[in-house]
Amino acid sequence: MICSVARSYKKKRACNEASAFLRKGLRVLTVRARPGHPSQGLLQAGKLVFSCALGRGGISAGKREGDGATPLGSMRILSGYFRNDHFPGGRKTRLAMAPIGRDLGWCEVPEDRNYNRPVKIPYGASHERMLRADRLYDACLVLAWNIAPRRRGRGSAIFFHLARPDFTPTQGCVAVTARTMARLLPLLSDRTVMRVVR
Repeated sequence: MICSVARSYKKKRACNEASAFLRKGLRVLTVRARPGHPSQGLLQAGKLVFSCALGRGGISAGKREGDGATPLGSMRILSGYFRNDHFPGGRKTRLAMAPIGRDLGWCEVPEDRNYNRPVKIPYGASHERMLRADRLYDACLVLAWNIAPRRRGRGSAIFFHLARPDFTPTQGCVAVTARTMARLLPLLSDRTVMRVVR
């Protein structure tokens, strides 16, 4: 009888702790490279650790446009985009989320006035198309890298998005599985910071 009560109390306490965690959400996501694999990483969210993909250039303190590196440092999660037809759970978060349409792009030309900003397609300067056939941006969160202030050539379109099945390198973003993203989204807000460390 005592054992039963003890187990019940322990289970109830764990449930209460989980509920409090869900209410508070996550303030920090910590990302580091997986030992021996500079373009793959480990993302720590509270007591949980998930696999993630990093940039083909590994983690860099001197991030530059086109180097394929994931920037070293702390970046707040600002907002996000999602494919309503592929990722309907995209609204289950405290973040401001907008659906991705065919005319959504992201400018990647350092000399352009809209560098590292969303643009409407068609657009004159080179840009990334957000509506992707490979579904990597079915859920795509914007990280505060080179946003305010923006510096020419310091890198654009640094996102937290979905990974390929084999965690192949990104162009500098941090990427996780759709299952991991769906688990994390309800815990994220614009106060959550992603810390990329070494």
